[in-house]
Amino acid sequence: MYKGTSTYHINSCETIEVFYNLRCDLDKLETAMKLNKMVQDVTTENQNCFTILQLYLNTLYTISETEADLNLVTNIFKLRLSSLIGFTPRIGECVNCASKENLKYFSIKDSGFKCLSCGKQDKSAISVNEGAKKAIEYTILAPPKKLYSFNVKDEALKEFNLVSKVYYKEHIEGV
Repeated sequence: MYKGTSTYHINSCETIEVFYNLRCDLDKLETAMKLNKMVQDVTTENQNCFTILQLYLNTLYTISETEADLNLVTNIFKLRLSSLIGFTPRIGECVNCASKENLKYFSIKDSGFKCLSCGKQDKSAISVNEGAKKAIEYTILAPPKKLYSFNVKDEALKEFNLVSKVYYKEHIEGV
């Protein structure tokens, strides 16, 4: 690859991974296209975005090579992408009172967990059970290659998906 007067030019290249299985399943292909659109929306040309590329490639691999729940994968991607571009929610303590106990709500407006008493006062806060709380924490903190190596039970899955969708919509799509 070399830089011309106003653009880059590719001299030659070799494919490392083609993600063949994406072509064989329309749902997987549609999910991959949605993820591509999200990445295009938050990046610009010549931007150093190695971590976003790493997230995107790991996600494509997960979609292509596993039978993971595509909705869960998409929501993990949304929450992690939000974190990578500067919208990391506070997950260790209440965003209002700094309490580390009884973190039972996730505030969209204040970008993080809230304790029981602070969460009841916030109309944008979503009640989360322990499973959803752990899924959110894991999504934010997990090593890139292990990001998709967890499962979430039914009720926690619904809460996690809701938090991810609303958080992404509020912080990324709303910008």
